[in-house]
Amino acid sequence: MPYLVQAAPDVLCLQEVVRTPSAQAAWLTYVDGDTRLPQRAHLFDEIRAAFPDHDAFFSPAGGGLLHDDEGNGFASEFGLATLVRKSYPVIGQALDFVHGAFSADGWGPHPRARNAHGVRLFDQRTGTAVAIVQMHGLRDPEGKQDTPARRLQAEALVRLIERLRRTGDRLVVCGDFNVLPSSVTFAALGAHGLSDLVTGRGHVDTRTSHYRKSQRFADYLLVTPEVEVVDFSVVARPEVSDHRALLLDMT
Repeated sequence: MPYLVQAAPDVLCLQEVVRTPSAQAAWLTYVDGDTRLPQRAHLFDEIRAAFPDHDAFFSPAGGGLLHDDEGNGFASEFGLATLVRKSYPVIGQALDFVHGAFSADGWGPHPRARNAHGVRLFDQRTGTAVAIVQMHGLRDPEGKQDTPARRLQAEALVRLIERLRRTGDRLVVCGDFNVLPSSVTFAALGAHGLSDLVTGRGHVDTRTSHYRKSQRFADYLLVTPEVEVVDFSVVARPEVSDHRALLLDMT
């Protein structure tokens, strides 16, 4: 949280955000077979409180139970959070699933439902619009290689972009795609003029020391030629999760 506040982004795109309205405890536990993971139960509300000058949008991809130390279950949701500084009016939005569908009746089998959310903002300085889309790609226990489901996911993401963007808009697409740099996802996005700044600028690692596996790509940020990139970084420090933050300064 201190890093996010210090970075002071105009637009903040987050994946794997938890919201648990019925719980009082700050921490609960996600249980899936032998897997037990601590969860910040009110993460969305805490982030929203840290950014009072931003409009905050929560887009759940799924719902299920989180548990306290006594084994009590609390209905929770898991998904995307998008925060936009209020000086940038939100003049359009697009939200849809890129894989599966929402189910509040348990977290469901893998690979679980995933969604994408886009906002279209008006830039008062230039009198133009910019479209920003984020996605959390499906996680497949077999790996990050292309599959039929990932090909369909790429097509669904493109359809969402087409609904949101208008001719001439600057366009940014980002997120934890859970694919390899060779994925058909990038060919689909490239057809709309998008190029990736992670691989395109020679970055070879979007993971931190918290991630122990050898495959170091998961997160990407793509822009169209209308975007003037002032600076782009894959943030190594501080380590805020097992993913590195992607920080874009653009005009």
